[in-house]
Amino acid sequence: MSDTVKALELSGRRIVIVGTAHVSRESVDEAAAVVVAEMPDGLCVELDEARWRSMNSPDAWEKTDIVKVIKEGKAFLLLANLALSAFQRRMGADSGVKPGAEMQAAVKAAEAAGVPYYFCDRDVQTTLRRAWGKSNFWNKSKLLAQLIAAAFSNEKPDAAEIERLKVRSELDEMMGELAAYLPSVKEVLIDERDRYLAAKIWATPGTTLVAIIGAGHATGVEAWLGRLAAGEATTDVSDLESVPLPGLLARSAGWLVPSMIVGFIALGFFTSGAEASLHMLLRWIALNGTLAAVGSALCLAHPLTVLVSFAAAPIATLNPLVAVGFFAGIVEAWLRKPRVSDFQNLSTDVATLRGFYRNKVTHILLVFFVSSLGGALGNFIALPFLAGGAL
Repeated sequence: MSDTVKALELSGRRIVIVGTAHVSRESVDEAAAVVVAEMPDGLCVELDEARWRSMNSPDAWEKTDIVKVIKEGKAFLLLANLALSAFQRRMGADSGVKPGAEMQAAVKAAEAAGVPYYFCDRDVQTTLRRAWGKSNFWNKSKLLAQLIAAAFSNEKPDAAEIERLKVRSELDEMMGELAAYLPSVKEVLIDERDRYLAAKIWATPGTTLVAIIGAGHATGVEAWLGRLAAGEATTDVSDLESVPLPGLLARSAGWLVPSMIVGFIALGFFTSGAEASLHMLLRWIALNGTLAAVGSALCLAHPLTVLVSFAAAPIATLNPLVAVGFFAGIVEAWLRKPRVSDFQNLSTDVATLRGFYRNKVTHILLVFFVSSLGGALGNFIALPFLAGGAL
């Protein structure tokens, strides 16, 4: 039994945990081999049904309505998901292993042996929405920036580096960096899912089970299984399956910047007169609108989209329920409507920066994101000037 396979004896049950690197050829072979060797009562895999369908339905992207995605406020989520897919695809490029291939191999071995299998991970949309809900705009931007930078990096890990992803010391260092950089994201993507996976594994019927999970979850899942066996935890994870509404403070925070902008301009009217107040207003519109327009221009958006970004930025700023990118993305989608081929080529186009720009789906998402970021930067640059003019 290799170092990445661990058999736990808990309350009369045998649970064999296989920690994998999702783009490792050795993990693919090992996952299938453990299922055959153990002949368990059940197989648990770190997948949800939606991701399983996506892995086995390459044309699923063709059904995406990009305008609907933007209107429903899911553009950030889709862009993050695509960037993550690009990163995983690049990681497995040299090994020729697609992300999740070890899960497919384990399920195939289970089917051949007549072993029932279970999807034990949380729905990916719920996970992403919880991570998004716990992140402010800047943390969302940091996460996307990290994912996009990783996706388009020229560095390609060799087989030895991929295998090191299964070594605890390497994983501890990565988790420490993630926790320091984006603690709320680490909590949702790692900590919550450790508990969720363990609960679903423990609730799976049978005295002998095999669980195929990412190596990054192995330590956490093992700890939670121990707590479950000791009766110190419950398999009820309903609290992790919903997207909590933001609290009063979080809801109020979105109105802080608009209130400050209006407040400073109004104060300038009373302290310096109407002319000074008008000057402050025009200066804010120039900074806010220009940086939003520059964001769209950097994405090579249509000239009309650039103009809309400039005009819509002040309106969107004063209404935190609508991002600048909402208007820019909708207009860009209307002017440059994605073709079926754009959806068909998503999986390959997202692997390169040129493809991200060329594919109309990802191009629209970039316009949405970068114009929103530009408008937000414009506000933070303008606030000190407004404060100086008002006080």
